[in-house]
Amino acid sequence: MILQRYIITEILKPAAAILIVLVIILASYSAITYLAQAVAGSLPPSTVGLLILLRIGMSLEVLLPTTFYLSVVIALGRLYKDSEMTALSACGVGILGVVRPVFLLSLPVAMLAGCASLYIRPESYEKIYRVMDQAQTEFDISRLEADNFLEIGNGKYVFFAEAVGDSQGGAQRVFIRVAEGDKRQVIQAQRMVQGEADAKGQRVLVFREGAFYEFPVKDPQGTISHFDLAEYPLPADAESGSRYRRKAADSYELFQSTRLEDVAELQWRLSTPLSTLLLALVGVPLSKSNPRRGKYAKIGLAIIIFAVYYQLFVIAKTWVEKAVIPAGVGIWWVPFLMALLAVLLLWRTGEVFFRHPR
Repeated sequence: MILQRYIITEILKPAAAILIVLVIILASYSAITYLAQAVAGSLPPSTVGLLILLRIGMSLEVLLPTTFYLSVVIALGRLYKDSEMTALSACGVGILGVVRPVFLLSLPVAMLAGCASLYIRPESYEKIYRVMDQAQTEFDISRLEADNFLEIGNGKYVFFAEAVGDSQGGAQRVFIRVAEGDKRQVIQAQRMVQGEADAKGQRVLVFREGAFYEFPVKDPQGTISHFDLAEYPLPADAESGSRYRRKAADSYELFQSTRLEDVAELQWRLSTPLSTLLLALVGVPLSKSNPRRGKYAKIGLAIIIFAVYYQLFVIAKTWVEKAVIPAGVGIWWVPFLMALLAVLLLWRTGEVFFRHPR
C-alpha cells in the first residue's frame, strides 16, 4: 500500500502541470483563431471568451488521456533517473508492482475521459455551433469596417462600405450582395442604417439613394430599380440551428442510429476510456531509461507513439464512415494494436510473467 501511494503521488505531481500547460497552449491557439475572426467581423468580440472555454471542454477527451500518459512516463522516468526503480527491483518488486498502481489510478481518469467524450464534447460542440450560427446569421452594423468585406450567413450576405460611423450614423456608400438560391441581388446605396428588430426578431436595413439589382445566375437578363428610401429584411436562419451535426449529437441518439457516420462517431467516443487505460500501460515500460539520460529521455518517443496512435484512429474512423471496413470491426483494431504494443513492451522488461533470479 505504501508503494502504491508513493507511485500514485509521483504520477499526480506532474499531471497538474502538464494539464495546465496543454490547456494554456490550446487556449492560446483558440484565442488567436477566434480573435482573428472577431477582428475580421465574422464573430462578435463578446463571444470569444465563451468559445475558448467551450473549445477547452470539447478537447478534454484528448487532454485527459494525454496528460496522464505523459505523467506516467515522466514520473516513472524520474524513479529510474534517481535509481529508485533499481532499489525497488533489488527489494523484489517486479514490474507488476509498478503496473498495479498505475492501472488503479488510470481507472478514474478513464471514467473522467469517458464522461468528457460521451457528454461534455457533444455539448460543447452543440454550443459552439449555436454561437457560430448566431454570429453568422445576425448582422450588426458595428461589425462593419471601412473598405473591408464582411461575409455572414455562410456566404449568403457580403457587405462592403467605404465609410462606417456609429450605429446612428450608419455606413456610407455601401455595396451588398445577397445569394438567394439561383438568384443574386445587389444593393448599392449612399447610406445604410440598421433598424430596430421587432418582437419576432425581424431585422431591417434602411437604405437611402441607391439601386437594387436582381438577376438569375445563369441568365444575363435582370431588373434594376432605383430608390430614394428602401428597407431590406434580414431574416434569421432557422435552418442552421436545427441542422443535424453528428459531433454535437447526443450519444444515446448515436447509439440508436445505423448510419455509418454515426456508428464511427459513437465508436470514437467509446474508445476514449479504453485509450486512457492502454496509454497508461504503454507509459510504464516506455519510461524505462538509463539513469544518466534523465527523466525526459523517452518523452520524444512517447509523443511519437501517441501521434501515430491518434492518427490511426482518424484513419480508422474515416474507413468506417466510407464502409472500407465493416462497422463490426470499426475502429477497434487500433486499440487492439496498442494493446499488443503494451504487452510487447511489458514483456521485454523481463518481469511481467516471471522474475529474474537474483
